[in-house]
Amino acid sequence: MITRETIDKVFETARVEEVIGDFVQLKRAGSNYKGLSPFSDERSPSFMVSPVKQIWKDFSSGKGGSVVTFLMEHEHFTYPEAIRFLANKYNIEIEETETSQEDKIEANEKESMYLVSEFAKSYFHDTLLNTEEGKAIGLSYFKERGFTNETIAKFGLGYSPETWDAFTKEALSKGYQLDYLEKVGLTILREDGKHFDRFKGRVMFPIQSLSGRNLGFGGRILTNDKKAAKYLNSPESEIYHKSKVLYGIFHAKQAIAKQNNCYLVEGYTDVIQLHQVGVENVVASSGTALTPDQIRLINRLTKNITVLFDGDAAGLRASVRGIDLILEEGMNVKVCTFPDGDDPDSFAKKNSYDDLVSYLENNAKDFIQFKASLLMDEANNDPIKKADLIRDMVVSISKIPDRIKREIYIQECSRIMDISEQVLLNTLAQLVQKDISEAGKKLKQEQKAFEVVKNEPLVQHEKVNIVYELERKIIEMLLLYGSQEADFDDFILKANEDGEMIEEKESSTEKVHRRIYLSLQEDEVELANPLFKELYNDLISYYNQNEEFNIEHYLMQLSSEHSAIVTDILMLEEKELLHNWEAKNIYVKSKNKNVSQYVSETIVSLREYLINKLIMDLMQSYRSEEEENDLQELMTTINDYNKLKVNLTNKIGRIRSTYL
Repeated sequence: MITRETIDKVFETARVEEVIGDFVQLKRAGSNYKGLSPFSDERSPSFMVSPVKQIWKDFSSGKGGSVVTFLMEHEHFTYPEAIRFLANKYNIEIEETETSQEDKIEANEKESMYLVSEFAKSYFHDTLLNTEEGKAIGLSYFKERGFTNETIAKFGLGYSPETWDAFTKEALSKGYQLDYLEKVGLTILREDGKHFDRFKGRVMFPIQSLSGRNLGFGGRILTNDKKAAKYLNSPESEIYHKSKVLYGIFHAKQAIAKQNNCYLVEGYTDVIQLHQVGVENVVASSGTALTPDQIRLINRLTKNITVLFDGDAAGLRASVRGIDLILEEGMNVKVCTFPDGDDPDSFAKKNSYDDLVSYLENNAKDFIQFKASLLMDEANNDPIKKADLIRDMVVSISKIPDRIKREIYIQECSRIMDISEQVLLNTLAQLVQKDISEAGKKLKQEQKAFEVVKNEPLVQHEKVNIVYELERKIIEMLLLYGSQEADFDDFILKANEDGEMIEEKESSTEKVHRRIYLSLQEDEVELANPLFKELYNDLISYYNQNEEFNIEHYLMQLSSEHSAIVTDILMLEEKELLHNWEAKNIYVKSKNKNVSQYVSETIVSLREYLINKLIMDLMQSYRSEEEENDLQELMTTINDYNKLKVNLTNKIGRIRSTYL
């Protein structure tokens, strides 16, 4: 187990904005950062990071917490894995206590699969560099492709021996279970009980996640065996979903965010060769059709994609379909093709960094220009084909969610195709009406928002749960101001010289958490919401044991459920930044200015509500009571509580007037 000292050091060193910035494109928003949620499909940012508080909150999914909980949520790390990841990032030496055999047995299945995959990566890489077969076949192939030793090491390239079960035997001898070797797709188990290596005789390309964890492999055969697939990928597993993975994303993520652009290529070697030249903001779909999940993965880092196509136009038409998916996600798309006979790999190999960058910048076309020129060549002045391609163009434009962009592209298409804008707009309208495309359906729904709906019954809004809101405010005050000292005023009933009861103001200075605790104790009030009750007791205990409130230290001990509630409360004011109220001349009042009023008013309001509820319950009992004596007693009790309610109402008024 990792020692407490190491965990504390990790939390002290790790910066939430730096870690999350590796996964999500963040932009400054006042003292905070904002970006698109990595947990949901959205086009307006609802993801907030607070460097001051060292926490994050995703308002679209409700998730939130510390830097560790982000890694646990986003990368599906266990707590120890997240700590190890951060320790590695910040070069912190991990101190551990000896792990018991029981702990080893309890390692979950997913983690075991990750361990097997990491071992395979090391084995294939070592085989490539340190065996005669690996050097003669695998290494010589990579050298022929022009890859340097540094590039081979960077991407962890490897070689799987030609022997039927060389890898499996080695893995079993190291203590890895056959069950996990089969589940990650490294070993194929036959019905007769015999097993063999899936990637036998192939050069290996490890496929990594955004965080650098090895998920699977791509293997290329080097023989002319027509019965075997040229490229073979790991099968789907608990850790590898090829539709959600992009090759090279781990090495490219920082460059993508920095350059604010992502180059999309087809194959592994395209990515590697471009990296070697110096163009690092590049990923590949690994030979599979581009998927929405892959596009969203890029969308977390940038809004701009440049698709790089081979000079051979044979598969262009099929590849172009992926552009519509990119447009549908609200991203900006450019397309760049290479001269005939060249692909990104070969072109990068024979050009310098400056020449390559210059070519990409000068030859990248807007998708509408590229698609128009491609389809016009196919039409070949045939009016029927031209009509079809115009419809095809409008379908692509209809995928764009932004109305302004759609309008601009309609104008551009009108210019390129030499056709009136009105005709294009009419075609777009037809697509909407007939629901020809998914984008057309979305556009139709969009238009419905502007239609007048008649004779619809009024929707009954859900009643506000007052107790929930007040209890939530109590937790909020403990989190935000619990360790602060504030001046509180109390109004005490005392007898004067004439024996009359008068109110006398008494002032005191005390910490907010103590004030809240004593006030609730005085009334013998317990929070009704189970989660709030647990948090309240936990916070009071924390304050009793610690002089100051440290949010990072506190979040370390919370469950994910409690962590989400805490960060939701802590980031409530930051949420207002997402709406940009100030730009609309609406200024949100800070609670910091009148902590005393906020605390006092909340406590008294809770008292008033509970007393009012008690009165209502007593009134209900009064209606069902039949005995005269009991009725009299109930009535007296109700009158007493009504007097108390009046006093509390007056007290709220005094609190508000005092702090104005």
